[in-house]
Amino acid sequence: MLTHKILIKAQLGLLVAGTMGICATSPVANANSPQIMFDDFSYRQFSDAQKNGWQIRDETGHPGIKNATWWKEGVTFHPDPINHNNTVMRITAKTDGTAENTRHTQVCHNRKYKEGTYAARVYFNDAPQYGPDGDAVIQTFYAISPLKAPMDKNYSEMDFEYLPNGGWGTERLALFATSWETFQLTPWTKVNAYDYHIESLQGWNTLVLQVADNTLKYYINGHLFAEHGADVYPEVPMSINFNQWFDPNKLVQSTQMRQYYQDVDWVYFVKDQVVKPTAVVKAVEQLRKSNVAQRDTVPDWRPKQADYCSL
Repeated sequence: MLTHKILIKAQLGLLVAGTMGICATSPVANANSPQIMFDDFSYRQFSDAQKNGWQIRDETGHPGIKNATWWKEGVTFHPDPINHNNTVMRITAKTDGTAENTRHTQVCHNRKYKEGTYAARVYFNDAPQYGPDGDAVIQTFYAISPLKAPMDKNYSEMDFEYLPNGGWGTERLALFATSWETFQLTPWTKVNAYDYHIESLQGWNTLVLQVADNTLKYYINGHLFAEHGADVYPEVPMSINFNQWFDPNKLVQSTQMRQYYQDVDWVYFVKDQVVKPTAVVKAVEQLRKSNVAQRDTVPDWRPKQADYCSL
């Protein structure tokens, strides 16, 4: 449960949203049109999404089960299980505990994001579609840059990660918010800040991250549950990502295949503005009422960054 202190923070966070000199209390944050990236994933096939800047990871490597495949076929588009008039992006992962038969999945958008407001509506699942339950599966929405060298200080990563079967020091299901300064894989060394929220999030959830003034604020369904500071504030532009993978340190002792999925209804980013969660939802509603399925007015980073869909 949220602590009393965090509940007070959440209430304040819903009432007041400062910006970098701009007040964002409505879908249109100021007189000038904000620079946004919005996608409601109304696609039939991934080649359509590629035209709008999305790509799928196929490079083997961290995180997850070592030498597992990062699966292009794991990203598909389906009718919303609740609203059949709506289309969602589905991210599927599966394993039988072996690297050979494990399929992780990751989808990424251009590397041009840093300060502003990030948001997505994501459907988390507490149990597999089939097969034995209990693997530490990680279902995510995050932003990340390449790690150029071990312990590189010019690294940026900000994560929402849902663990329906626990892991990372907790046996209970949890949503982690983690902000990274840097890390190295061998030996494993990390510099980050994290908090977690203990609650089943089975079903649809709205995730919002505000990045401004050396502060990162993570919200789940309107509640502020994590706030991190300047020591883990992003230094370089990042790509926007969703992925699903398995922690090799907590797998079911079974050779039976099991499969999980998460759905993504929409993703929304506003450059250089802090938008409170209620205003994010109103902005998305307004875009959909205007029949806007996709809009991207966020300029490329200068200098333009190569696309990044790895790590």
